[in-house]
Amino acid sequence: MSAVAKTPATSTAQYDAVVIGAGVAGLYQVYRLREAGFNVKAFEAGSNVGGTWYWNRYPGARFDSEAEIYQYWFSKDMYAQWKPTERFPAQPETEKWLNHVADLNDLRKHYSFSTRVTAAHYDEAQKLWKISTDKGDTVTARFFISCAGMLSAPLENRFPGQDTFKGRIFHTARWPKDEIDWTGKTVGVVGTGATGIQVIQTIAPKVGKLKAFVRTPQYIIPMNNPKYSEADWAKKVDGFESLKSRVQSTFSGFEYDFANGSWYDKTPEQRRAIYEHYWKDGSLALWLSAFPEVFSDEAASADISEFVREKMRERLNNDPFLCDKLIPKPSDYGFGTHRVPLESNYLEAYLRPNVQLIDCRESAIERIVPNGVQMKNGTVHEVDILVLATGFDAGSGALSRIDVRGRGGRSLKEDWGKDIRTAMGLGKHGYPNLFTTAAPLAPSAALCNMTTCLQQQVDWISDCLIRLRDKGVTEIEPTKAFEDAWVEHHDSIANATLIVKTDSWYMGSNVEGKPRRLLSYCGGVGTYRGKCDEVAANDYQGFAMS
Repeated sequence: MSAVAKTPATSTAQYDAVVIGAGVAGLYQVYRLREAGFNVKAFEAGSNVGGTWYWNRYPGARFDSEAEIYQYWFSKDMYAQWKPTERFPAQPETEKWLNHVADLNDLRKHYSFSTRVTAAHYDEAQKLWKISTDKGDTVTARFFISCAGMLSAPLENRFPGQDTFKGRIFHTARWPKDEIDWTGKTVGVVGTGATGIQVIQTIAPKVGKLKAFVRTPQYIIPMNNPKYSEADWAKKVDGFESLKSRVQSTFSGFEYDFANGSWYDKTPEQRRAIYEHYWKDGSLALWLSAFPEVFSDEAASADISEFVREKMRERLNNDPFLCDKLIPKPSDYGFGTHRVPLESNYLEAYLRPNVQLIDCRESAIERIVPNGVQMKNGTVHEVDILVLATGFDAGSGALSRIDVRGRGGRSLKEDWGKDIRTAMGLGKHGYPNLFTTAAPLAPSAALCNMTTCLQQQVDWISDCLIRLRDKGVTEIEPTKAFEDAWVEHHDSIANATLIVKTDSWYMGSNVEGKPRRLLSYCGGVGTYRGKCDEVAANDYQGFAMS
């Protein structure tokens, strides 16, 4: 990995576009704009590139998208150069890959690292964004583009008393770069979503004692993660063009899609055979390609949910206590209506003698005390290290934490605090020349292989800016009517699913006071792409220009 020198920001410098973020979307956005001849400046709060894969360096962090599709598609040569070692690479390898992309394309020179954007105010008279950083500098730009990420606003201060804890405390999304010595330590892990699961299964064999604070049980899929040889990757490279085309049209932006017909057209035996096939595949295919009715039909959901519960009971040796605490009940929620984690021996970790499950439904966490975690029933669980896998303010959180102000000084934080609305997840009425990726009401907010959706959005934004330049347009903004129509379309699809009947970060339910709405567009990645392309083909109909 290349050493990165801090690049000083220049006061009052003016650019065509300012980009936030040096992850998958940010790097590609800078690349596209630079190649199109725009003067682009980018800011990154981290000290290096990587985005999600820079910040989330916790034990066990890895892909749950296959390496061959978690890729950039703008260069077959670049695709061929990087040879992943396994189907689902771990965080260190992925961070190195993004550094490779940045170096190969000379992208670092456009960035100021270790620099956080604190405010972005739109100047209506000059049609420019005035952007301030935590270094005290200000730049202006015609266009302000957020590639700040979908899960990049961690919920760090979740419990009273965290500052009194005498041991070490970490949020998984702010993990230190130094190695942690787990030997003989008593470690508490709060949270059992996808991240908490990865941490628990990874550190359980290394710690003296692990206390897992479990509230919401999760359906899981066991990960099948074979190693890749150079010959394996050469075959992937040969299929580059077909893979590129394939992921752009499927429901979820993965290579696989719903291809088994209707759940109702199959016998129970046929359904079982399909479930077994995808279970053995060890990917998210069971969730995203078995049957579409899993998302919308109570009977189909109940059937596949019971299949997964059966598999989980077997792995827990039918232990009544563990099954009761770790397997969702039919009354909780259905398989696939929450984020489905891939795991490796997660359930088996609870069979270890050094792992203790603490039921947070029976008695919730009340506060953190100097020596550990105090429950509402007064019990104190002593720990040396506390890991908070407590999630994110998803979709809207990254931009809401910046003082973004549009027309008339209106605040994006206040607007989204009342109602989370966007125009296709690409812009927001009242905020001219603001473009967004991984924002609410687009597939990239949750239901997509992220590289597929982020590249599609970056391409749309880039093509739009090129078109505006060609036409001599200096301002663009989605109309209220267009935004309203998109929200209505989004909600009509969302409300036909079982997802909206559940509580999870998909619905914003994990953040107190956050308006309730499905954050991700669930009409399908291919459908979303088609609608975006239609808007562009009609000269960005629904967007006011001047």
